[in-house]
Amino acid sequence: MDFELTEEQRLIQETVRAFVDERVLPNAIENDIAHRLDTAAIEGMAELGLLGIVIPEEYGGAGLDFVSEALMCEEIERGEAALRTLISVHVGLNSLALLRYGSEDQKQRYLVPQARGEKLACFGLTEPGAGSDVAAMRASARREGDTYVLDGQKNWISYASVADHQLVFAKTDPSARHKGISAFVVERSWPGVTTRDTDNKLGIWAGSTGELFFENVEVPAENLVGEEGQGFEIAMYSLDQGRFTVAAGACGVIRACLERSVGYARERETFGQAIGRYQFVQDMIAKMVLGYETSKLLVLQAAWMKDEGRRNTRETSLAKWHATESAFEAAHLAIQVFGSYGYSGEYGIERYFRNARAPIIYEGTTQIHKLLQAEHALGYRRLNGRDGDVSPVASWAPALAALPA
Repeated sequence: MDFELTEEQRLIQETVRAFVDERVLPNAIENDIAHRLDTAAIEGMAELGLLGIVIPEEYGGAGLDFVSEALMCEEIERGEAALRTLISVHVGLNSLALLRYGSEDQKQRYLVPQARGEKLACFGLTEPGAGSDVAAMRASARREGDTYVLDGQKNWISYASVADHQLVFAKTDPSARHKGISAFVVERSWPGVTTRDTDNKLGIWAGSTGELFFENVEVPAENLVGEEGQGFEIAMYSLDQGRFTVAAGACGVIRACLERSVGYARERETFGQAIGRYQFVQDMIAKMVLGYETSKLLVLQAAWMKDEGRRNTRETSLAKWHATESAFEAAHLAIQVFGSYGYSGEYGIERYFRNARAPIIYEGTTQIHKLLQAEHALGYRRLNGRDGDVSPVASWAPALAALPA
């Protein structure tokens, strides 16, 4: 078992770390307080090839592996959650879905400019009445000749009002529940497509969150991704990719809280000694260490499986659940270490706390991931969709067999 990073992986880690230190962190607190999206930082990410990091070079990407993507997401979210969110929706949820399910024409028209960072992309799945229950969506797309007429609404869409391209899911057969969902590439500039920003969020103030509205939008038939009725499969595949980046980014939150807390605990003195000498403070630091290292191991396990071409729904789910919960706990503990300064916007610790709350909800709530893990273990769900194809370190898994349908 080799935990050594390759020279290329070290290079991407060091490059992105320097980028965050020089281009993101100096303005992060100010951008957060001002609710300002740092477009210059996004341009910098595009210049580094981060917006197409795991997309093959033939389609405009950097062609790197998933371990590199994980390292990159950790460094980015150490600086700003809103920028890692862009990686999740642009690369994980949208571009990788086009790479797998898109036609060659769709890849050339949409994937290539996305991978190069020339166009931004988002993912339109969630609706006011359809979150965890995807089959409850009401957006519809009816075929009329060479077009589909799209109607409906999506909400809590990251980069809704910024993205040029949208991967939108709608019912082409409303009677078929999840088997009647189809996926389409929609352009924000098309007639009938409107967006609206979502205000008064708890966190991720420096990011873009909004709603998508579709009123008699004529979508060319060639913009159907995959086949009619394949939308649910595409959405689940996309979520596996997006959840992975969320988990990797959460490691960055934990690390930021740990590093900042250690530095403060060494400098801050009470009753004649550094607060790091007190066991209650050490207890909080130790919990952050445990949260970081367990989360990162789970993320790297999922990354290895992705790079090996193995189905990793279970492993990615486990990483996302554990890492996001650990990030929220680390941010909570960091505020406690800093005391009243941690509660102040001046130090930026409370920013990590606010930003760490949303990932526990989106791309599968903690409860959904617990359900998924339990059903895998109980045999109510086929292991990763197949028999026993799970991480080789999970020695209990191959012994389980799914119950008869």
